[in-house]
Amino acid sequence: LILIGGFVQLLAGFLAFRKYDHLGGAAFLTFSALWSHLVDIGAGNSEGFTAGSIAFLVLNAFLIILASSFNVVLLCMTLAMELLTICLLLFTLENLPLPFEIVVLIVFSIICFYGATASLANCMFGKDLMMMGPPLFTVESSKKDTADLPPCICPKSHCTSGLRTIADLLNTGAVCGVPTDTVYALAASCKHPEAIEKVYRIKDRPQEKPICIFISNLDQLRAASPPISPLLWEFMENVYPGGIGCIIQKGEWLKKLGVGAGYSRVGTQDSIMIRVPDLTVLVHLIDMTGPLAITSANPSGEVDSTHHDMVISRLGHKLEGVLCDGESDEVVASTVVNCTKIDESGITIVREGCIPAVKVMQIFESVKNR
Repeated sequence: LILIGGFVQLLAGFLAFRKYDHLGGAAFLTFSALWSHLVDIGAGNSEGFTAGSIAFLVLNAFLIILASSFNVVLLCMTLAMELLTICLLLFTLENLPLPFEIVVLIVFSIICFYGATASLANCMFGKDLMMMGPPLFTVESSKKDTADLPPCICPKSHCTSGLRTIADLLNTGAVCGVPTDTVYALAASCKHPEAIEKVYRIKDRPQEKPICIFISNLDQLRAASPPISPLLWEFMENVYPGGIGCIIQKGEWLKKLGVGAGYSRVGTQDSIMIRVPDLTVLVHLIDMTGPLAITSANPSGEVDSTHHDMVISRLGHKLEGVLCDGESDEVVASTVVNCTKIDESGITIVREGCIPAVKVMQIFESVKNR
């Protein structure tokens, strides 16, 4: 039983450290150390344990004070361990009342079992399935910690109000960080060329690198009546929405699509990359703003941002807002395909991203054969 008790305390301490509960882990490991001394007493080696028990009483008193600022279960555990240590001290002095010992052991066993079970369940499932209780008191800093405040507006993507906030910012010429179906991106309204220029400054992006546009669905492109061949239409219908961007011929039809004043600042002089993202929140945002000029949300030449926290920490001080959507679905950007000469010589892979080039070519060959 002594060995089992020590093992349970070790397990609870390990799980507490895994959940970054350093006080809980330290308490359980301390109790485990006390358990190891019980083995010596059981073997008849009680010399020096009286002094050790007193030391544990003093140490555990500090743990009681600290535990009261964490949760009720940990506080009860430290209080019960204090009583148990008193029992051990009285035992070494051969002055331990039997009723007191029985009550302390029952109370301690119940608390220990519940605390270990709660730590195990909550750690395994990542949720507070078993209540640990609130702290008895909390220490509040008198200083206002302004460092924790985000440098820009950071609404949640699952809130309609958050989506409207970012849409309003974009519609007034702001640059915002937004989630996509690949990695996070910087977005600017195509109606505001100055916002697109700001994207270049924020990223320190070379001016010769073009910026693509996102639309919400292929029907928007059909309504603009671009000069697209049946083969290209068929190919785009098979890759949109998704992580493939198609470079096509640029023309005045982009203004009918809603690009507006930003026409000269997106794409190159002759071509433009268009993508329909496979992310509901971004599609809704585009429906509220019109086509968006999009580029990855990272300083030029650095790795892509795969979480809104990365966007905020790296570029938040330069942005008006970041739409927070958690972890990205992908860790690399989209695959870019040049379709400007699809009827003459087929397609070419400009950049291989989240969609393998082999898969893109398989889609094209399938469409072409049909």
